[in-house]
Amino acid sequence: MVSIKAAVMVITLLTFCLLATETSAVNYACCRRYMKFKLPFHVIRGYSVQTRKDMCPIDAIIFHTKRGQACADPTLGWVMDYIDRIRTKAQMVHNKNQ
Repeated sequence: MVSIKAAVMVITLLTFCLLATETSAVNYACCRRYMKFKLPFHVIRGYSVQTRKDMCPIDAIIFHTKRGQACADPTLGWVMDYIDRIRTKAQMVHNKNQ
């Protein structure tokens, strides 16, 4: 009887561990490669940052657009220029609302 309870507890624990790792991997879609073209600045609504520490294969800037997401190489000059422009716009809105 004890061995059955132990087996059930181990199986339950393993199931929870498996579900926890599967859920985190499924809910977070990583960029796997960079886009091959430059986005027009006016289509960008925002951005997020992906790092290898997030268990993703590449570091990337993810630009959010009305049509979805675009993964950009953070080492490219135009990408960081866009980030600076977005931050400047955000700071202007912040200063205006104070």
